[in-house]
Amino acid sequence: MAIIRETIRAIFITLMLWLLTAIIYPLIILVVGQVFLPYQANGSIMLNLNNEPIGSALIGQLFTSERYFHPRPSTVRYSQGKKAKPTGISGASNLAASNPELLKRILEEANQLRDENLQPIADMIYTSGSGLDPHISFKAARQQLTRVAGARGVKEDEILRLINKYTDGRFLWIFGEPGVNVLRLNYALDLQDINRQQNQ
Repeated sequence: MAIIRETIRAIFITLMLWLLTAIIYPLIILVVGQVFLPYQANGSIMLNLNNEPIGSALIGQLFTSERYFHPRPSTVRYSQGKKAKPTGISGASNLAASNPELLKRILEEANQLRDENLQPIADMIYTSGSGLDPHISFKAARQQLTRVAGARGVKEDEILRLINKYTDGRFLWIFGEPGVNVLRLNYALDLQDINRQQNQ
């Protein structure tokens, strides 16, 4: 009799824990996220003026035009182009520091930056660990300022204000380094151009 009672009690506790951890807790988190933080809970998706998604502020995207700030190089194309990984795969190249292929890629990136009269700083020649890093350092953004301002025909001060605005600080004010969100900055530049054209 005692064995049956203990078995029923064990099954009851297991079901209660399952109900609490697999249904109630996730539902509470879902509701809290959707009510208090809907933008973040839905992937931080940015929309253009036509209410169409242009990307997530949490995932790096490739920009090649001279009119835009360029992100960190990436070995993964998460959502763009023929080499995109629609399955959501992320990651670095996993090439060892002694691998000639890695050295060749880094030298190509550095030489390309030198051709553009830019100093090859770390976050513009080394890929991020996830391949999805949406930020560049303030120094990397500052280096690209002259090129972007020239391509858009605006003063550097106008763009510098946007760089400062879209620079995210350290996490909890002590962890990591400040970084400029490339997608948000580039979209703000496009909006600035649209506003300027409408006011002319």
